[in-house]
Amino acid sequence: MYIGVDLGTSGVKLLLMDKDGKILKKVTKEYGLSFPQPGWSEQNPYDWYDYTILGIKELISEINPSDVKGFGVGGQMHGLVILDENDEVIRPAILWNDGRTTAETDYLNNEIGTDKLAKYTGNIAFAGFTAPKILWVYNNEPDNFKKIKKIMLPKDYLVYRLTGAFSCDYSDASGMLLLDVKNKCWSKEMLDICHVSEDMLPKLYESSDVVGTVKSDVLADLGINGEVKVVAGAGDNAAAAIGTGTVGAGRCNISLGTSGTIFITDSKFVDLDNNALHSFAHSDKGFHIMGCMLSAASCNKWWMDEILRDKDYAKAQEEMGNLGENNVFFLPYLMGERSPHNNPKARSMFIGMSMDTTRAQMSQAVLEGVAFGMRDCLEVAKEMGINITETCICGGGAKSPLWRKIMANVLNIKVNTLKNDEGPALGGAILAAVGDGVYPDVIEAAKKIVEYDSSIEPDAEIAAKYDKAYDFYKKLYPHTKDLFQ
Repeated sequence: MYIGVDLGTSGVKLLLMDKDGKILKKVTKEYGLSFPQPGWSEQNPYDWYDYTILGIKELISEINPSDVKGFGVGGQMHGLVILDENDEVIRPAILWNDGRTTAETDYLNNEIGTDKLAKYTGNIAFAGFTAPKILWVYNNEPDNFKKIKKIMLPKDYLVYRLTGAFSCDYSDASGMLLLDVKNKCWSKEMLDICHVSEDMLPKLYESSDVVGTVKSDVLADLGINGEVKVVAGAGDNAAAAIGTGTVGAGRCNISLGTSGTIFITDSKFVDLDNNALHSFAHSDKGFHIMGCMLSAASCNKWWMDEILRDKDYAKAQEEMGNLGENNVFFLPYLMGERSPHNNPKARSMFIGMSMDTTRAQMSQAVLEGVAFGMRDCLEVAKEMGINITETCICGGGAKSPLWRKIMANVLNIKVNTLKNDEGPALGGAILAAVGDGVYPDVIEAAKKIVEYDSSIEPDAEIAAKYDKAYDFYKKLYPHTKDLFQ
């Protein structure tokens, strides 16, 4: 049996999978998230480990624990975890959706220059990436910076605590802006720019590579006898792509989680001239391009939970209709935006309300705004000559039939759903099974394990209406972006 872990922003999700891909049990443990200042987002790495161990114990409580042969972790990307010489966490982790690094991001893009960054890494600087966070600590917390002995990403901290292996996979490392993605090695130039040395960074692996085994004291705590292999794992989007079968060239996956991503696979590195999207390594040993919205399903959660104070999401969506005819629009930039605008200061807004505007129209505008934001990214891919005709969809937002229908028609592509939408946790378990030799590679494993459930085809009439609506939507950010400054 194999344990897959999804180390997320709101909690850790774990699942137990047998060698044939059958999911036997799932467990979720939630932990805290702090916002010390507006636009900041932090977490305590110790919580990640403690709640993961609690989750594992619950997960294996009804089986022979020694049947567990491997762990694979998919985790939130870009977060900065720094340890001192005693392996103690120096400060709370600065997360992927933290927007404090505007000055550092501007320095990298404008003073170092986007051309150089693209040459060194294949990408430009975004506020969420790890390199600007390192520079922020250097500029604002010099005493903490002097203590740094190890720099790692969230899921790699978990692997380090489990195994003692200081490791990172290429997919997750791609989002640090420290990796030469095309050549799969640390960029000496970027390390110099960020004032760090290579010995402060982990050893690099492919996602399914075994980096170590669970330490004896951890095994004893879990009640497991025997060896348990741990693979390098993957960034959450690359792990989710495995769990959706988005492996091998020419595949697409859309994730509607806290953030939203469009993930398009390729067998080779894609050089992005416009830099609006990201060009990263994939967990199947290939590459992918990705657009990332900082707020996706979290927009709907904010609207329903915080503003309407209504937990009945399904009932609220029953009141929506007339797709493509809504006169209310919503910009989904609650935490700023990454792709394609790269503006941490961007903010959300409703526009188009009148005296007869209803709650249902505003609620529908939130769902449509996220879909329009995803189309912004898809349009960039189209400009690059990439033709996507269908996609898989996953994440919490994908559980909504209405949102799936909106996505299919706004993007005007076929949308496929999964029998088991377990995202990064399933991807992690599949990686563990590959690492243990059950499958020859990730692509073969995904083919045998991942099953699709249903599909939604776009309706030509509705898609045409959404084309006109998108023409209006795409003018909103250019007309308002100066206000955010």
